[in-house]
Amino acid sequence: MAAATLALVGEYSASVVAHRAILRALELACSAHKPLIGWEWVSTAKIRDASRDLARFSALWVVPASPYANTQGALDAIRWARETATPFLGTCGGFQHALIEYARNVVGLERADHAETSSSDTLVIAPLSCALVEKADNVHFMRGSRLHVLYGGESANEGYHCNYGVNEQYRGAFEAAGLRFTAHDDAGEIRAFELPPSKHPFFLGTLFQPERAALRDQVPPVVAGFLQAIAARRG
Repeated sequence: MAAATLALVGEYSASVVAHRAILRALELACSAHKPLIGWEWVSTAKIRDASRDLARFSALWVVPASPYANTQGALDAIRWARETATPFLGTCGGFQHALIEYARNVVGLERADHAETSSSDTLVIAPLSCALVEKADNVHFMRGSRLHVLYGGESANEGYHCNYGVNEQYRGAFEAAGLRFTAHDDAGEIRAFELPPSKHPFFLGTLFQPERAALRDQVPPVVAGFLQAIAARRG
């Protein structure tokens, strides 16, 4: 069987710590778990018709460092992954934009947007109460969640590079539409979401950047689980 190919959706820059970490994380996870998986960077500027432009990929990781060159391209890519049951991971900016896509197309908030780039009256992504730029913080996982299983425990300390997160005003609407918020910080603020396995084989987003563990030569549990889900779906 030919190798599955993962699309890394975003504009690659060697100056972005998370981008360097992603490449190392994939190398470490593949070496440790031996899935037959390759990867390729896909600029959002190249996504005009997601079903056509992404058809050859087996999974999507929408990466940090937004705003993206083509916001709509990123949103269309996320929607394609969600609607086609294609394994999806969104970290940092990918987390934020996955929530915008879900809000618009599932929750029904057509004007849902991001406070960094919009003055919409429906900002589901808003400034954090405390900025998390190049900081680490505790993350607590909901029992029974995918994250809880992947980490094999109830908490971890993870790195961030962000100023924006979930607008708590819309938490109830997201949850009513089937999304599960499965990780929180010490103060209870949202740090990750998942769709349950009954709705999607792997659809997960983290505001933190789990890939950064690879810079310490550790296999990030989220990345290992993501690649295993890709391999399982191919199998």
